[in-house]
Amino acid sequence: MNSQSNNSRYMVDLVKVSKIYLPDIQALTDVSLSVNRGEILFLIGKSGAGKSTLLRLLSRMDKQTKGVVEVDGHDLSKIAGGKLQRLRRNIGFAFQDFKLLPDKTVAQNIAVAMEVSYTRSSVIRMRTKKLLHHLGLADKYNTPACELSRGEQQRVSIARAVANNPGLILADEPTGNLDRETTQLVMDLFRKYNERGATLVIATHDESIYRDTDHRIIELREGRIVNGHPAPEPDHAFADRMDEEQGSPEEDDLWMSDQ
Repeated sequence: MNSQSNNSRYMVDLVKVSKIYLPDIQALTDVSLSVNRGEILFLIGKSGAGKSTLLRLLSRMDKQTKGVVEVDGHDLSKIAGGKLQRLRRNIGFAFQDFKLLPDKTVAQNIAVAMEVSYTRSSVIRMRTKKLLHHLGLADKYNTPACELSRGEQQRVSIARAVANNPGLILADEPTGNLDRETTQLVMDLFRKYNERGATLVIATHDESIYRDTDHRIIELREGRIVNGHPAPEPDHAFADRMDEEQGSPEEDDLWMSDQ
């Protein structure tokens, strides 16, 4: 994972956050929510509940109307310019509507996230090929994004989100266009990055990916948290894990090595 900028326990911390879209659409109301570093959190709720809005606030694609939004120890209302760009490099976002560049190839779309961090071209090629292989898209490396099915576009969006080894991964309905087998590939990929220290916030309607989970589930309804615990339990196991060397060289090379 990209290096952490501070020793704050929380990767995400929201305090009484509200968001109003003009003219008077109340998307979120007094939402307080904390997410531990290295946690997987599921956001659930019907369409229009505020899940996507919350993710957009965490990536600073939108600004809250009131309240405090902190990511990786940074108050997002107080940073801009180069500091904001550096923070965004440590956030991977898998969009519900994919946001791929249609005239670019699959490989070029995935490379974008790494190019802004000045990753070596050899590393970009290696990571891209490994991600596509894992997601069942190895034969799509040079395919223009406009020629992909919706399910294929979704997987490319997910590959782009994780390619730069971000500390925070935001996923908006990441399995909405996928069959059961492909959903499993995506969730396996997310778990691998989580095991290496990434924090994941996953907004979903897909009950199959959280039905039997031990991870925290937060339900939003009409912009408010109605179920789930906004504050996590202390994660001593994660703290211990971060102090240890994780994985073998072979595992590192399979998923995210720069070598």
